[in-house]
Amino acid sequence: MGAFALPSLARACAGALLATLLAAHAAAAAELVYVREAGCPYCKMWDERIGPIYGKTAEGKAAPLRSIDKRSPELAAIKLSRPIRYTPTFVLVTNDVETGRIEGYPGEDFFFPRLARLLEESQADIQPNPATAFSGDVGIGSPQKMH
Repeated sequence: MGAFALPSLARACAGALLATLLAAHAAAAAELVYVREAGCPYCKMWDERIGPIYGKTAEGKAAPLRSIDKRSPELAAIKLSRPIRYTPTFVLVTNDVETGRIEGYPGEDFFFPRLARLLEESQADIQPNPATAFSGDVGIGSPQKMH
């Protein structure tokens, strides 16, 4: 094995693990609720930079986006762990129950790793498929990018 074979194998395994986790999460009716309000400059920034590509990503497929105004009565249908105070707030929900959140817009370089970590953490409530489960120790959201 060459000097770079192991990192490549680790990235491939991590990618396979992410795909497995995301597929299981999608089966549990996960969605990302984007809580916004008019005039929010960070919402506008997210809309311009992430909005157009979100649905094309693995995370976007695992947790489709639902946009809700902060003052909308529709928000009351979601069982939140605590009130929404800031916009934007991205609430990961499964069957209308919050499983995690990102408050604020951390920028392009941090949004997707934070969301991947939320998806991984919320996975504890979902039973994995033994046929596709991975037993390695490679984690999602590690400092190195997986391409």
